[in-house]
Amino acid sequence: MASSNPELLAELIVLLLYALVATALTAAGVVVEYTSVQYLTAGEAAVGVWLAAIGAVMLYAGVYGIGYQKVLPELLARR
Repeated sequence: MASSNPELLAELIVLLLYALVATALTAAGVVVEYTSVQYLTAGEAAVGVWLAAIGAVMLYAGVYGIGYQKVLPELLARR
């Protein structure tokens, strides 16, 4: 049982927080990328390109930086 081992519970909470942050960054990155497309098609290139860059950083951080580098190895180690 997880409550009998506080170290395991603490590790699972940290893993859950990493997964939530990765999901939030990825979802926000998708929204920002969609918004950048809207600005680009409206003719506001400066704002659209800036939002595209910010969205790309958010997607990179969410999917690769946290999801692939932190969450996935921990999940595979627990198998």
